[in-house]
Amino acid sequence: MLLTAQTIVTGAELLRPGWIELAGDRILGAGAGSAPRRDAAALDLGAVTVVPGFVDTHVHGGGGADFAAATAGQVGTAAGFHLRHGTTTLIASLLSAAPDELLRQTAALAALVDDGLIAGIHLEGPWLAVGRCGAHDPALLRDPDPVELDRVLAAGGPAIRMVTVAPERAGAIAAIRRIVAAGAVAAVGHTDATYAQTGAAVAAGATVATHLFNAMRPIHHREPGPVIALLEDPRVSVELIADGLHVHPALYRRASAAVGPNRVSLVTDAMSAAGMPDGDYRLGPRQVRVCDGQARVAGTDTIAGGTATMDAVFRFAVHNSGLPRDAALLQAVRQACINPARALRLDRPGLVAGARGDLVVLDDALQVSAVMAAGRWLPTDTAGR
Repeated sequence: MLLTAQTIVTGAELLRPGWIELAGDRILGAGAGSAPRRDAAALDLGAVTVVPGFVDTHVHGGGGADFAAATAGQVGTAAGFHLRHGTTTLIASLLSAAPDELLRQTAALAALVDDGLIAGIHLEGPWLAVGRCGAHDPALLRDPDPVELDRVLAAGGPAIRMVTVAPERAGAIAAIRRIVAAGAVAAVGHTDATYAQTGAAVAAGATVATHLFNAMRPIHHREPGPVIALLEDPRVSVELIADGLHVHPALYRRASAAVGPNRVSLVTDAMSAAGMPDGDYRLGPRQVRVCDGQARVAGTDTIAGGTATMDAVFRFAVHNSGLPRDAALLQAVRQACINPARALRLDRPGLVAGARGDLVVLDDALQVSAVMAAGRWLPTDTAGR
């Protein structure tokens, strides 16, 4: 299959016009200018922008479904919803749960990773700070116990891609080492850690900041805390929930400028209400009320995940980067596609030879008009819904 388009953003460069050649589920190559003379059937996509499939490494559900249910039906509904919005690679995030329930959820989701419904699991807790619990039930938060941690890591195996820990909890640094030794990525988040404690976590192997700024001790001029420690260490990738609610546009611009082009990963932190009308929903064990598209723990002002999709987050990044349009596109593609895949050591990202054939076709307003996953087009009447 040979595709041509007015604009193609590979993840490394902008091709205008450009072409992509695919065979089966893989990309054979991409380039600028006229397409090479090949026998492959050619399809001209026209005046559109083609970008790699979005990679969301922090998402709890969507389309009315919650990953905490850990059933094929719920996972398939949520993953299918996000796929229609361009997310071709998705990591299912689990909220804090009691030991037996966490073990059940992890084992069930690991089986669905094997089936290809999702690309992996993110354990966002329960080893988090009570004072920075966010939407997590504080009664379920606890110090990392080596026996429990080993049981969960064994239940999930290679399907566990990331585990978020608050470094100040007793046993947290040892837990980070165990997580990394098991082949997963250790992340720092939901934390009241000091600058020094955060540095110790990174030295132990933590390489991701879970939704930087949110549910995290703020910066103080005499105690910089986790934010500065995570921003200044080049080994750390930082998640940003760039949905216009969790992070102010100015903070998005400042963080992007501070760490450079390769360290920001855009995420949605989406929960089951993403794509749904206002009303009452569940986020793991918590009751959530959504009003005007904003999800909050019922009866409180606490934000409870997001309701945006990756295409909306991508548009936010482009429109609020403060960069010229082409530079903004290049940065947003790295942040929404390339960086999160590399941070979690996922399949080779981008529209480059050898990568999986995952791409999103965007119109002039950057709305999704078509999605290809593993070399196959989604039905055109479902894209963007």
